[in-house]
Amino acid sequence: MKVVIGSDHAGFPLKAEIVALLQSLGHSVEDIGSYTPEPVDFPDIAQLLCSKVRQKEAERGILVCGTGVGAAIAANKIHGIRAAVCHDVHSAHQSVEHDDVNVMCIGAQIVGPWLARDLVTSYLSAQFDPNEDFVRRVEKLTSLEQAN
Repeated sequence: MKVVIGSDHAGFPLKAEIVALLQSLGHSVEDIGSYTPEPVDFPDIAQLLCSKVRQKEAERGILVCGTGVGAAIAANKIHGIRAAVCHDVHSAHQSVEHDDVNVMCIGAQIVGPWLARDLVTSYLSAQFDPNEDFVRRVEKLTSLEQAN
């Protein structure tokens, strides 16, 4: 799978570990920054990452910041993106299965490397369930997005 990953300075150290995991699992990875621990603004990273997901240059995205919250807020401002903060394995896979999430946000100050590996593995192995209830709800999410 082609995955794009990005982080702000707070997520920078954990991002490196996630990139190594992705590569070891055979995924194609594009790292869009940050590339140093120097402060950067997470909305800029989120915008770049989400544009790659929207343009189908990547199947899924992973954003890593301090809590995951700011990254999720920024990502969800972008049409065509459904982002979720995932700090447990159940949310990591169910967000894809039920809500067709295409960007997972992780808080580096909340989860450690071991849990991050489990979250990423669960997120990337999940597939959207075409159950009519889930399809209808995702269509409603798209309608909400287009109405505003």
